[in-house]
Amino acid sequence: MTIAFAPSARSTVGIEWELMLADGETGDLVGRAPEIMPALEELTALERHTVTAELLTNTVEVTSGVGDTVEAAIHDISDAIHAVRTQTDPRGIELMCAGSHPFAKWYGQTVTDKNRYAALIERTQWWGRNMMIWGIHVHVGVEDVNKVFPIIHALTGYIPHLQALSASSPFWAGERTGYASNRALVFQQLPTTGLPWQLRSWSEYEAYLDDMTRTGVMADATEVRWDIRPAPHWGTIEVRACDGMSTLPELAAVAALVQTLVESFSRDIDEGRELPVLQPWFTRENKWRAARYGLDAEVIVDREGTQVPVQQHLLETLDRLEPIAVELKCAREFTSIRGILERGASYQRQIAVAEAADGDLREVAKMLMREFRNGPTLRDRSRIDPLSAPFGI
Repeated sequence: MTIAFAPSARSTVGIEWELMLADGETGDLVGRAPEIMPALEELTALERHTVTAELLTNTVEVTSGVGDTVEAAIHDISDAIHAVRTQTDPRGIELMCAGSHPFAKWYGQTVTDKNRYAALIERTQWWGRNMMIWGIHVHVGVEDVNKVFPIIHALTGYIPHLQALSASSPFWAGERTGYASNRALVFQQLPTTGLPWQLRSWSEYEAYLDDMTRTGVMADATEVRWDIRPAPHWGTIEVRACDGMSTLPELAAVAALVQTLVESFSRDIDEGRELPVLQPWFTRENKWRAARYGLDAEVIVDREGTQVPVQQHLLETLDRLEPIAVELKCAREFTSIRGILERGASYQRQIAVAEAADGDLREVAKMLMREFRNGPTLRDRSRIDPLSAPFGI
């Protein structure tokens, strides 16, 4: 099977953000996407951004156009959210995002009426119906198909860092799970999900796709749902490992980190340096540790098995890559990663609210709705996160 990798400008950025639709009073999910989507499709038909339906009717996904910078992609996302609010605000529907909803139950949700979603549920059954998860996808353009898999394998070493920063699913169906990212472990129950196979070349990827389509595992390349995957149609590497980010500034920060890592690895290839690749058993363990412990995880950072606190390794990475972030014009967003480390990731904020409310998870849902609309507190804006102010949503 031959799969063309589309021409793409190097280190351009695209972002997808899955958003929950919630009742503004109770915080519970509402399956009202079919009610608002016709108007949104018409409203955004000629725009750079898009708004689309997802697997469950309680979800919409907003997508940017191709951005030369993270800032450009984030402006598209902000415009898409404003479009969504023209339909949700009059109906009393709030938007929020996390890797999971604090208390909603899977059996209270409905699946979007599309053939491909029906086929997915038919095949995956209970696990498919339990896919009450929300995430972000960050695309970065790669100009040479021969770079794709070396960069993917090097990026896989940073899955725990990205997962820890974005972890936002500590609760599942009303229970505290003990995990920072329960979503990470739920999602990998589906076929063709999880860590990418360590393929060495594009031709091996084409052979993989041929095997999978001939045996009926999937219909085409779009059903490869790895944590990091090629997106041949767009000419990008797509990072899908993250939980849904709870605020737009945090989304921008993680997108900047992904863009900068990809560009860094691309430069290493240009200069003849071999990219680092961890053993698959180390990457699997790292993913579990980040899902379990979030920003308190210790991660394995080299083939010798050196273990370092993920926050420490993140700070070292930020120091090393900051000059590249400046060149990519995403230094402000990139620096805001430090703000997440100082303020706490979404899973930490959710747990703190739940504990202060004696376990009342309705308060967590209200906090998520409030954060999504208003961003971090005024104290946090002035002390930590300069991104909050210009990107109110």
